[in-house]
Amino acid sequence: MLIWFLPLFLFLLLIGLPVFFCLLAAPGALLWLNGQERDLTLLYRNLYNGMDSFPLMAIPFFMLAGELMNRGGITVRLVEFSQALMGHLRGGLAQVNILSSILFAGLSGSAVADTSALGSMLIPAMEREGYSRKFAAAVTAASSVIGPIIPPSGIMIIYAYVMGESVAALFLAGIVPGVLVGVGLMIMVRAMADRYELPAARRVVFDSVEIGAMERWFSFGLVRLNLGLLLAQFVPLAEGAGAQMKWLAFLGAVLFAHGLMLGLRRVVSPAFRTICKRAVVPLQTPVLILGGILAGVFTPTEAAAVAVAYALLISFLVLGSMRLADLPQVFSRAGITSAVVLLLVGAAMSFKTVVSLSHAPEQLADFILTLSENPLILLFLINLLLFVVGMFLDAGPAIIILGPILGPVFTDLGVESVHFAIIMCVNLTVGLATPPMGLVLFVAAAVSQERVTTIAKAILPFLAIEIAVIFLITFVPAISLTIPRLTGFLN
Repeated sequence: MLIWFLPLFLFLLLIGLPVFFCLLAAPGALLWLNGQERDLTLLYRNLYNGMDSFPLMAIPFFMLAGELMNRGGITVRLVEFSQALMGHLRGGLAQVNILSSILFAGLSGSAVADTSALGSMLIPAMEREGYSRKFAAAVTAASSVIGPIIPPSGIMIIYAYVMGESVAALFLAGIVPGVLVGVGLMIMVRAMADRYELPAARRVVFDSVEIGAMERWFSFGLVRLNLGLLLAQFVPLAEGAGAQMKWLAFLGAVLFAHGLMLGLRRVVSPAFRTICKRAVVPLQTPVLILGGILAGVFTPTEAAAVAVAYALLISFLVLGSMRLADLPQVFSRAGITSAVVLLLVGAAMSFKTVVSLSHAPEQLADFILTLSENPLILLFLINLLLFVVGMFLDAGPAIIILGPILGPVFTDLGVESVHFAIIMCVNLTVGLATPPMGLVLFVAAAVSQERVTTIAKAILPFLAIEIAVIFLITFVPAISLTIPRLTGFLN
C-alpha cells in the first residue's frame, strides 16, 4: 500500500498544495492508514534531522553572501563590466544579460537571486534600448539557470549531502557545463539578432564611472596577486626546493604580472580600465571559494562563511556601499530564502524515509533494467523523465527524492557517480525555467510585469539550446569530469 505515496503526492501537488506540505502529507497519510504509527513519528522527526547537517550550513551562508553583494552594489559592477566586454555585439544587451548571469553565478549560486537581481536592472534597460519586454524577460529567465550550475551551487550541496559525494568534485564538474549553457545562449542570441532585428551594436563604456582610492588599491593588489599565483605554478623548480625558493619564485611571478599589467595600460582606454578595476573585487569571490577548497584550506561550508566575511569586508570597508542600517533587511531576506530551502530539504528527507520503506527504489530499478541494458539508452530515457519532473517540482526536493532511487542504478551500470550528478543537477535546474511550474518564470514575470504564458513562448528557443547542452554533457562525460580528474578530486 505504501507504494501509493507517489500518486498521492502528485495529486496534492496538482491541486495546488505547497510542495512542503505535499512532501509530508502524502507519506504521512498512507503510514497512518497502514497502521504504522511508529514510522509516522519517525517521518516527522526526520524533518528536523534532515536540516541538522553541517554541510547544509553552506546554503544559508552562500545566500547571505549573495544578498550582501547585491545590496553592496556588486551586481552593478558586474553588469558594467559585461557591457564593456559585450556591448559592441549585435543584440549587445542580451549578450550582456547572459554574461552577467555567468559572472553572477560565481557569487550566489541561485537562479531566483539571479533573475531578481539582474532582471530588475537589465529588463528595463533592454526595453529602453528597443527590445520587447517578453524577449528581455525570456533571456533573463533562460540565462539565470546558469546560477546553480557554475559553483557555488546550492543544489549541488544538497546532492552531495544526500548521496555522499564530494562537494568540491561536483563544484568543479559544473564549471564547463555552466559555461557551455552560457555560450549556447549567446550563439542563439546572435542567430536571432538579424532575423528579429535586435538593436544594433553599440559599445557601452561609461566615462563617468569612478572608483575610490581604497577600491583602486585593493583591485591593484588582487590582480597582481592572483596572476602571480597562477604564473608561479609554471616556474620550473628543482624537486624538493625549499620554502625560500618557492617564495622567490612567487615574488618573481608577481613582478612579472605587474609588468604585464603596465603593458596592458597602453592598449585599453582609461574608462575601460576603471570598469575592469571595479569588477575585480566581486570576481574575487569565486576565486576565493574555489581556491580555498582546492588548496585544502577550508571545507565548502567554511568557504561559504569566508564568502560572507569577504562580502562584509568589501561592502563596508573597501567600497563603503553599505551601512549598518542595511543589515537587518539583508539578514531578513537571506533568512527567509534559506528557511524555505532548508524546510524543503527537511521535508524531502522525511519523504525519502517512506521511499525506502516502500521498496520503491528496488522496484523502479528492476523496471528500468527491463527497458534496456544499454546505459546510453537508459540515460536518454532518464533525461526525459528528469525534464518532465523539473517542469513541476523544484530542483532541491526532486534531487532528494530521485537521487537515492536513480543514482545507484546508473552507478551499477558503469556511469560515473559525479557524471550522473551533473546530468541530474543541470536537467532539473533547466526545469526552473520550464513551463508550466518553472519558478524562475514566475520571478521573471513579477520583475518584468509580463504574463508567464507570454514569457514561456518567448523562452522556447533558449530552452532548446539548454536541452541540447544536457544531452551533450550526458553522452560526452569528459565535459564534466575532466576538471575534477585533473585536480585530483575524482579517481
